[in-house]
Amino acid sequence: MTRDRFPRGRTAIVGASTYGMGESPGLSSMDLAVNASVRALDQVGLTPGDVDGLFIGLPDDFLSGLTFAEYLGIQPRITENNRTGGSAFLTHAMWAALAIEAGQCDVALISYGSNQRTAAGGLVSAMRPTAYEAPYKLMRPAGAYALATSRYMHEYGLRREQLGEVAIAARQWAQLNPDAFMRDPLTMEDYLKARMVSDPLSVRDCCLVTDGAAAVVMVSAERARHLAKRPVYLLGAAAATDHRDITSMPDLTTTAAVHSGARAFAQAGVKPSDIDVVELYDAFTINTLLFLEDLGFCAKGEGGSFVEGGRIAPGGELPVNTNGGGLSCVHPGMYGLFTMVEATQQLMGLAGERQVANAQLALAHGNGGELSSQATLVLGTEDTL
Repeated sequence: MTRDRFPRGRTAIVGASTYGMGESPGLSSMDLAVNASVRALDQVGLTPGDVDGLFIGLPDDFLSGLTFAEYLGIQPRITENNRTGGSAFLTHAMWAALAIEAGQCDVALISYGSNQRTAAGGLVSAMRPTAYEAPYKLMRPAGAYALATSRYMHEYGLRREQLGEVAIAARQWAQLNPDAFMRDPLTMEDYLKARMVSDPLSVRDCCLVTDGAAAVVMVSAERARHLAKRPVYLLGAAAATDHRDITSMPDLTTTAAVHSGARAFAQAGVKPSDIDVVELYDAFTINTLLFLEDLGFCAKGEGGSFVEGGRIAPGGELPVNTNGGGLSCVHPGMYGLFTMVEATQQLMGLAGERQVANAQLALAHGNGGELSSQATLVLGTEDTL
């Protein structure tokens, strides 16, 4: 049996930024990532030359860690290019915390960017069908998530209107966020009339395809107090994987977030009911329900009823995806790092009109592949140490 020795609260995020969200014609994925990175560093008076730990994973450059270092003109002690899909950047935060604690680096920069909308013109996926799935020509990734949704509906009686609650809540949060890509009103009638993509998922159940970049800067807790007015401390971080392809998922209604969440909460010494702000990787509306259940905010099968009545919308009991999420704010191929940025901005009190009052604890959760890789972070203010 392994013993978990995660360094609770001994590292912190001091800078967090986004760049080029929506459409950024003429910029490469690396251009976008670098701009977000320089912004995040500048927030605390640092420059690329101060960075000795780089963490990145671009959709169009499998050696992006090397490209990133060259672009910034630095020679980092650590270059990490782990790729688990949209969860990768939360695992980067976990490894950055361990590296800082071990003295392997002092300033860690985690970054991501993609010009998926203006350059690629559509969703680009690293997932390739296996020989067992290819003959069935499953639409990827929407078809995979539709399978999970269909099974959940069969087992628990989920109604499309309950999925609609997720999409509408995300849009309402996006309407409070000037950087969100889709800010038009979305009614339940609009949702139910939306074009079907992969039954039972319509276009309003699916994430956006946008450009955009995000970056965070991590340092030791001791150094953080000298750099940032309100550092955000990493209290718990855990990851879990139980399959690659959707047809190999042990249970289409339960994700490995059951394991990553439990370990992250245990490290942090808090429970779901303590969390003030929840940022989930909502590539599809079903994700939000599955993760709310698997992370312990409600029981299995109760996700649909849990989100009814605007519970996760502005003014609701549990603020979820307060920037608008991947459904209405931004989704440049992979969304995971944006959950960290939004959680950080909420805890720093920098979220503007969408700010959750007195937010002290936040959860950021990333998802990679086809509900394959899960990573959970628990973040807190100095008062939570």
